[in-house]
Amino acid sequence: MTRLPLQAVLFDMDGTLVDTERLWWEAVEEVAGRTLTEADQPEVLGRAVEDTAAWLSAATGTPAAELADALHREFADRVRTGIVPRPGALDLLGALAREGVPTALVTASPRAVADTVLEALGAERFAVSVTADDTPRTKPAPDPYLAACRALGVDPAACVAVEDTETGVASAEAAGCAVLAVPSLAPIEAAPGRTVLAGLEGVTVGRIRSLLPYRLRVMTWNLWYGGTEVHDHRAKQLKVIAETEVDVVGLQETYGTAAQELAEALGWYHHRAGVNLGIISRHPITDTFGDPEVGFYGAAGVRVRVAEGAEADVWTVHLDYESYGPYVPSAAHEGVRLAQMRDALDRIDESVPVALVGDFNTPSHLDWPDIEWPVTKAAEEAGFVDSYRQAHPDPVAEPGHTWSPVQAAPEPHDRIDFVLHRGLRVIDSRTYVSGTPRTWPDVEDNDWPSDHAAVITTFSLGSGAGTV
Repeated sequence: MTRLPLQAVLFDMDGTLVDTERLWWEAVEEVAGRTLTEADQPEVLGRAVEDTAAWLSAATGTPAAELADALHREFADRVRTGIVPRPGALDLLGALAREGVPTALVTASPRAVADTVLEALGAERFAVSVTADDTPRTKPAPDPYLAACRALGVDPAACVAVEDTETGVASAEAAGCAVLAVPSLAPIEAAPGRTVLAGLEGVTVGRIRSLLPYRLRVMTWNLWYGGTEVHDHRAKQLKVIAETEVDVVGLQETYGTAAQELAEALGWYHHRAGVNLGIISRHPITDTFGDPEVGFYGAAGVRVRVAEGAEADVWTVHLDYESYGPYVPSAAHEGVRLAQMRDALDRIDESVPVALVGDFNTPSHLDWPDIEWPVTKAAEEAGFVDSYRQAHPDPVAEPGHTWSPVQAAPEPHDRIDFVLHRGLRVIDSRTYVSGTPRTWPDVEDNDWPSDHAAVITTFSLGSGAGTV
């Protein structure tokens, strides 16, 4: 099993790195003129100064701007004289620096307060800092964490956010980060993608890495008569799988034994369905779906266990090739393929994340502005997302053609092989062809042993949740 590589750690400030939640609480009590209670926590902890000022204004009638100025003043005075790093915070920052992991400070406090804290902690510890003054919306909106990730040039899915309040946790999770919660005043519940610890003491970089989701890299690949049009096809297929470091491959045109032979050579697991479909996986296959004796066209699925508590279904589909879409650019000829797709969609379990891959032998409605190609539209209506088009939204700039690297003009080229998903997060997606294939009929010595390009999508899948 492979987790996403850790790209950055994003730290909240107040109550997470430094013990300022107590100072902020005292400042609000001073301005409010009363003792705060547990019922006040949602309006005080993790909120921007302006939010708390607006709340106090509604209760007291004092102008919010006046209250905000008073809160800024009272809090800044306390920070200058009473800032204390939380136990383990400086040790963790030092360990991350030694391993070359970038860090950012992401706070709902104003820039003036954040700069005071940065001066005390050492501003050089952080590559980026984002404050309430730097984004249109602050926590619990995802804007601050998204801004930090953009500034660092990292993917939120490969980052861990360290937070101490429900408001901050909501912001980080909305941005797509894994979360380590270290509650300071109010308790926080563990949840998928969220780990709760009592504090930062003893937290290692390895522990931080373990919070990231697992990687699931899925390929769809039509093998073209099992690969038999190309010399030494099986060795070339194995080379492609090794070079792309995929985890699961949905195969079409296996011609009987390809899935089994590839899996045995790799030491992987496999499922064969009929004479044409197969799935191979480096992860254990715990269940299989669909008719094991399916005909040349149809669908087959498996459930793979990436890690304990992290499973996904992968379905491979091969739809009828007759009246291939681009030959006759009209959705009127799509009835057979649409029926085959709907049959597959009806079989797919809705309770687990799923990748639906295959050679659909039809274009996508996302690529043709004037034709609502019904096969991909039906999948979209069933909740599936086209991973390639999600990663590359512009079909003109990134057409992603998969048919065909070995067919020259006037053969129409189009994107007819897909990796769709439901309940997964796309990290990246690309088409793949090795070497420079010669066109038909001079294909037997090609490095690329297929007449289709493959599509490879890297997903993130789950991450642990726990409380210590």
